[in-house]
Parts: sequence; structure tokens; C-alpha cells
Amino acid sequence: MAKYIERIRNVIPGLRRPDNGPPQDVTMEADFEKEKDMRKMSFFNPLDPVPKYDFYAKDTLAGHIKRTRPSLDVLRKPPDPDDLLQPTEDDGQPQVKLVRFGWVLGVMIRCMLNIWGVIMYLRLPWITSQAGLILTYVIIFMSIVVTTITATSVSAISTNGKVKSGGTYFMISRSLGPELGAPIGLLFAFANAIACALHTVGFAETVRDLLKMVDDVNDVRIIGAITVTICLCITFAGMAWEAKAQILFFIAIMLSLINYFVGTVIPTNTEKESVGFFGYRGDIFVENLLPSFRGPNGNFFRLFAIFFPAATGILSGVNICGDLKDPAGGIPKGTLLAILWTTLSYLLISVTCAATTVRDASGDVNDSLALTNFTTHCTGMGCKLGWNFDRCEQNRTCSHGLANNFRILTAVSGWGILITIGVFAATLSSALGFLVSAPKVFQCLCKDNIYPYIGFFGKGYGKNNEPLRAYTLAFCIAMAFILIGDLNTIAPLISNFFLCCYGLINFSCFHATITQSPGWRPQYHYYSPWTSLFASFFSFLLMFLFTWWAALVTFCIVLFLLGYSNYTKPKINWGTSYQAGYYNMALSFSMSLNDVKDHVKNYRPQCLVLTGPPNSRPALVDFVGTFTKNISLMICGNIILEDEKSGFPQDSSEMSVDWLNQRKVRSFYTSFNASSLKEGTHNLMQASGLGKLRPDTLILGYKINWQECKPESLQDYMNTISDAFDSNYSIAILRMMDGLDVTDNTQGGSSAMVNPAFDADEVAYEKDETDRHSDVDNTKSMPNDQIKTVFQNKQGKKTIDVYWISDDGGLTLLVPYLLTRRKRWSRSKVRVFIVGEQHTMENDRKEMMTLLQRFRLDVHDVIVMTDSERPPLAKTMKRFEETLAPFRLNEGQLDERTVQQQRTEFPWKVTDKVMDALRLKSERKVRLNEIIRRNSKHAALVLVSLPVPQVDCPSSLYMAWLNTLSCGIHCPVLLIRGNQQNVMTFYCQ
Repeated sequence: MAKYIERIRNVIPGLRRPDNGPPQDVTMEADFEKEKDMRKMSFFNPLDPVPKYDFYAKDTLAGHIKRTRPSLDVLRKPPDPDDLLQPTEDDGQPQVKLVRFGWVLGVMIRCMLNIWGVIMYLRLPWITSQAGLILTYVIIFMSIVVTTITATSVSAISTNGKVKSGGTYFMISRSLGPELGAPIGLLFAFANAIACALHTVGFAETVRDLLKMVDDVNDVRIIGAITVTICLCITFAGMAWEAKAQILFFIAIMLSLINYFVGTVIPTNTEKESVGFFGYRGDIFVENLLPSFRGPNGNFFRLFAIFFPAATGILSGVNICGDLKDPAGGIPKGTLLAILWTTLSYLLISVTCAATTVRDASGDVNDSLALTNFTTHCTGMGCKLGWNFDRCEQNRTCSHGLANNFRILTAVSGWGILITIGVFAATLSSALGFLVSAPKVFQCLCKDNIYPYIGFFGKGYGKNNEPLRAYTLAFCIAMAFILIGDLNTIAPLISNFFLCCYGLINFSCFHATITQSPGWRPQYHYYSPWTSLFASFFSFLLMFLFTWWAALVTFCIVLFLLGYSNYTKPKINWGTSYQAGYYNMALSFSMSLNDVKDHVKNYRPQCLVLTGPPNSRPALVDFVGTFTKNISLMICGNIILEDEKSGFPQDSSEMSVDWLNQRKVRSFYTSFNASSLKEGTHNLMQASGLGKLRPDTLILGYKINWQECKPESLQDYMNTISDAFDSNYSIAILRMMDGLDVTDNTQGGSSAMVNPAFDADEVAYEKDETDRHSDVDNTKSMPNDQIKTVFQNKQGKKTIDVYWISDDGGLTLLVPYLLTRRKRWSRSKVRVFIVGEQHTMENDRKEMMTLLQRFRLDVHDVIVMTDSERPPLAKTMKRFEETLAPFRLNEGQLDERTVQQQRTEFPWKVTDKVMDALRLKSERKVRLNEIIRRNSKHAALVLVSLPVPQVDCPSSLYMAWLNTLSCGIHCPVLLIRGNQQNVMTFYCQ
């Protein structure tokens, strides 16, 4: 009954149910069919749709918008009638029907046509004569091992997601990443273009033997040039014409093979025996089992290199995967079946040649013992068969037989003209197939914009997006190698390039499997990562055994292209297996750190830097990144106030990470929502890091507007410092005369990600237009332009002055040492200033020099400050008191109860009692500032020991101390304090 009701519903237009079947990637019509099920929503919410294929698809075809599910914010708001999803309407544009191929025509036959080629017809019998049947089978099986394992790896990769146009390059780049995929894609496209030249030369050799024109080499060049031009015209006609031509070629090859095998069982005649064909005979078979190496190509690996192109072509179906109906299902089935049938044909041709034809024959019917009475004694296999081939055999002048006649299949076959047609079909089909494959791969590489100046060749034309420009480029490359005119020279070069590609394909499958990424879920399960690894190693080994110099050149090219890709850092993310590998390595090493006890020798300052949005304080980011890059952990922290959360863009984290990457700063970025700076910093200090990779040093910018800001903000800043000390963190505060915050100079309003949790400093930065393009990829939108800071310049021979007032464990000395290890700071000299007495100055200096030498620190000089106990100048002390005056609590005009109440309500106020108690400390800090300004006028950086705030110290007084210590100094000042734990040692154990 239900079936009848369903039929009725489908007949009535208003009640017809949508089709929820799986999407079919067959035509553009199916891709752009109207979504009839848009009204089918979840009963939770009118805006909440049911699961749909389009929500998970990475992209759609050009011209149509990708459909996305509503966000949580949309679902949490009351529904607006205008927001309800409406069914899409037909855009009225005519639908274009694409040319799509099934697995038989698109994969199996295409692969067989590219595997069958000039080597099978013109070189396989010759290789059998040289290597013998046993070693020929070894060559065939070794080649098939590489190609079969590669085919399984390709099948696994191609069924792990949608494979688009670009074939091999697309798979490797999306699996191993653009850095390694791009070089292999470029080499593979180049190898396909050379393979086109190889098969064209084979065709030209056959035509040359039929038509003698000029000479052997020039005939090949002329005929090859004309042939490849005709192939180019066929490819310009489109994939439909190319497919029709391939079918005709396949029929011709099958007829020629049938003709050959039939010819082996037809009884021989005198003419055939004169060229070495005697039918199936056991003695001929035994004679041809063992090798008989001859000539310059007479060694096993040279013959292997010449044969190996006959095993290539297995990726022909993959290379046009964008034109297949079902790439995931067709590629494994079609490729493996193509390898099976072509392998059987190679084995049968080899064994039939070895069992029917002798190695040497003269081709002269007068050499028959039955026709001529020979008085001289003859030797060799010919004598046993009634022929005397001794004269040409001993002189090595025989022109027929397996070892001498490249076209022996024509002589053996029943009708020789069909073999010639088969040679034409095999060579032209392979040349045509490779001429189509190379531009398809290169077009995909061009569109990814990984290498410069090649985008011109990526443009497509017509309904199938044909790469006509890339076709022309491949034609030019093929033409250049056709001019070589020697098939035995071109074949090893092709073997080298294809083996490199196969090795990388197998390695990518192995790597994707062992990383155990959840995204690696191939539908094809008949593969093993260890066989893939074996095939990868075997391919690289064969490269060097075939032609060692070509292998070296190939690897140098790959390394150069790889280095370029790593240097330019393509701004693309394909979810490669390297990402999974990095994650596994990081996780494994992070876990192993838990078993290692901390030791002072291995100490590294792991920094949590309160940058806010990193692009708003580039100087702070650059400074910390200078001494942590490749050495220790750096985390840029951003505290987002709850009441200002809505003002931040949703992708602010991605923008910040992108900014750090473009600035080449090795740092993590994390943000935290909090009601205050102190609360957010506390939570970041507690939650940041992983295991032993946790920050232990808090670095923040100096609050330059502490006198004008709200007192609550000042107290919050002070509480942040106190809380860091309570959490046993080291503290560093960077101050620059021009301030750190550059948000007022950025353009674009909210896009600059101004964070009110960090009050803006005074700004004197200007954008450096000369350096504007040095680190920034302007093709990618940025929240603001990159700004050059002083820490990106070479510091020259300036000094780094360290005022080591308090022993904090050595962090104050470690930071300048790490700075001087960088190239920009390498010429700077470190000077250490210590407090001492006049009468003990020399002893203090020697003692400090001894300590620094034990620390193995290269310090230029140690200076003892003997006048630090003197009172400061009256004008500088008066300036300090004027700075603090707005924060004084006038106790003389208030009663005791009111004073106590204001102390509780306004903890930043400074009472007379506190001022008198801490006056000596204040005077010493004012005096120290005078000494710094006198001695460090030309320093590149000044480091001063940061005073530790006491619990009862008002925030305004503490900030006045920090201001006094660092004011009037033209270079950057770092107020730094370790956590009183040793970070330096001079002991070995």
C-alpha cells in the first residue's frame, strides 16, 4: 500500500518528495540540479536544515555559490521570516554537457594504450635476445612490481577523496603538500612530454624503414616533427576527438597482436627461415634462455632502463581524472586490469620470440644448406636447423634475427602490414596520450600559483577547459627531444623521471598511512604501507642503477624546487600527511619530555607575551621573537574583555596567526575572554602550554599612559605583575621611547583588531614603505600593513648594557647572550654594570669577570658603579615627586577614619607614611636612572633589573619607579627579573 501512495505523491507536482539519493558527478546538469529538498528542515528550528551533501563539499563548480549550514549564532537568535531558507531557482542559463569517460575507455584502455608502445614492438624482442628469456622475465617482473605497487598506492590515494583534474600532481601535492608535490608535478609533466617524444621517435623509425629519404637520423627527425604536429592538432580538436582516435588505435593494436600470435603457429617457409624464424623448437628456446650481451647497451641495467618506459603509462587514467565519471571506482579497477593484460602480452611475446627465432640470421636464402652444397664446416644454431649463418655471425654483420632486427615481429606475423599498423597505432596512441596528460598536470600546477611566471599556461578554453597553451608548451618540449633522433638515448631519461615520480607516490601513500590521520580513509583497502615503502626505495635505487648522473640531476632539480617552495611558503592548506606527521612527532616528543627531569643546563626562556593582537605591537613581537626563534617557546597572548568581545572579528585568531607567519615569527597565538587584564593573564599563565612546553616568563609592554588612564586600569596592570610573581613567573617589561602600540596608525577601523584590554601607548611609528613588501604577501588581505621596527635592523657595533642590580638567577644575563647569537646583534658588545664600593672596585670587577667566564659568556667589559649610593640631583628628584603628586593622599586634611577608608577604596593612593618609608628606595632608582642616561647614550639596548613589588606597595608608586628607571633613555629598555631560580650554571653535571 505504501508503494502505491508513494507513486501517487510523485505524480502530483505539489506532493512530490525530493530525491535524497547520493550525488552523481556525471554531468553539469546533475551538479546544478535544483535542490527540491530545501523545505525539508529539522523539527528543532525552521533555520536548522537536515544533513546535506553540499554542507560537506569543499567547493562547487564555477559560477554557483557553495551552500553552507547556518552558524550557531543564527540558530540561537529568534527566526526572522526573511532568514528562512528558500529553494533555489533555476538561473535560466543553458546547461553544458561535459565529456565524461567510464573506467573501461577512460582508464583501462587509455592505460593499455600508453603502456603498449614502441618498446613492445621495436625493443622487447631485441631485449630478449640480449638478456635471454630468464633475465627478460626478471626485468619484466621487477618493472611490474614497481608499477603494481604504485598502482595500489595510486588507488588508495585516489579513493581518499575527490580527485580533480591534475592527476598525479593533484594527488601528491594534496597528500605530501605543495612543497614536495609541486616539484614532482613539474617533473612528471616534463616526463610525459618526453614520453611523447619517445613514442613519436618510435613511429618515425618504423616509417623510416619503409621510406628512405635523407639519412637514418634526419629521417627520424623530419617524420617525428610532422607526426607530433598532427598529434597537437588532434588534441586541439578536444577530448572527444582524442577519445575516438584512441578507440581506433586500440582496435589496430589488438588486431596486430592477434596477427602476431597466429603467425607464430603458421608453418614457416624459406624466406622466414632466412630471417631467423623457424617456428616453435625446443633447442631454440633453450639457446635463448641465457643472456648474450652485445654492443654499448649490452648490460642488464641498461636494458632494464630501455625497457622500463614500456611499464609506464599506468597513470594515464589518473592524469585525466577530472574527465572521468567515477574516478574513485574507475582508477583502481582500470589501472590494475591494464597492468595485468599488458604484462601477459609482454610475457607471451618474449617467450614466443625466444622459442621461435634465433639471435642471428643473414636474411639471405642462399645460406640454406638444402639449396647449396657447403664443404666448410658450420657451427651455431643455424647449422642444426639447416642454415649456415657463420659468415655474418662471426663478423657481427647479421642484419636479421632477434639480436639485429628491431622489426622481427613483422617477419614472424601472419601478415606483416598489420604489425606495421599496430606499431603506428601503439606509438601514435601513446604519443597522443602523453601529449594530453602532460598539459593536464601542468595546468593544475599553474593554477595553484606555487611557482612564478607559469600562470600563463594554466588558462583553459572551451567547455572542457582545455589547456591549449600548455599543449603548445608540451609540443615544444617533445619537439626538442625528437631532434635527438635516438630511441635508446631517450628511453633511460624517461625511466629516470618516471621512477622518481613513482617513488614519491609510494612514499606519500606510506606516509599518509603511518601517520594514522583520521582523514586518511581510502575506499580501496588492498594496499600495504610497507610494500609502498619498499617500492619507493626500490624506485630510487633503480634511478641510480640505470643512469646515475641523470638521477643526480633529477634529485638536484627536486631539491632546488623543494627549497624554493619551502622558502616562499605557499599560502595554501591542503591537509597534507605532513601535517599529521608533524602532529604525531610533536605529540610523541611532548609526551617524552614528561619523563625528563628539568636541568639548569637545558633551561630555555619560554615566554608568554602579552601582545594583544600581535599586529598592534610589532616591536614587542619582534624583540621576543629575536631571542626565542628556533630556541624556545613563544606564545602571543591576547586578553579580550567581555564587554568588548563583540567588537572583535570572528576570524581574528586566523588573522593574527597569518600575520605572525608572514612576519616569519615562530610563535603560537592564543586569546582569552576575561573581565580584567589580571584575570585573563592569570588564566593564560595557568592554561597555556602542554606538559613541559609551558611558559615560565611573562613579557609585557610598559604602560606608558599610566598617569592618564583610569586608576582601576593602573591597579589591574599592577595586579597582573604581582600575580605573575606569585605564580613563580619571571617578568620582563619592554619600554620604548616611541611606545609599542601602533593601532592608531593602522587603517581600516575595526580590522586593526584594537583591544581595549591594552590601553594604547603613545605612537611615533611610521610605516616603512621601503620595507613594506619585504615580508608581506600583498596578494593576501591583511588586517594592516607590516610595520618595520628597530629590532629588524642590524644593530652594528653598539653595546648592550646590562645593569645587573639584583641577582635573579641569571635571566638578566641570558637574554643578551641569546640576542648576540643572532646575526643582527652579533657585532654588539655586552657590558655589565654592577653596584660596588670605590675601595673594593677592582675586586668586585675581577669577581664578576670570573663569574661571567665560568658562565662562558663573552662580555666586553664589566663596569662597577661606585656612585650609586649618592643622592640624586634635586631636579630629577623633584621631577619624580611631581610625577607622583596626582596619586598622593593628603592625610593632613582628613581624619584617621577617612584616611583608612580611602586607603581601602583607593589602593593606588600613596600615603605620607608609605612615601617616607620607601623614600630611600625611590632615591636609589632616581639615581640609577641618572647613571644609565650618562653611560648608555649610544647603547642598542639597556637591561635593568626589575624591582620586585612588595605587597603593601601602591601601584602608582611602583609605576613611578618603573617610569623613573626607564625614562629619558633613547634606546629600548627591558626591565627584567628572573624568578630567583638558577638559569645558568658553570658545572658540567
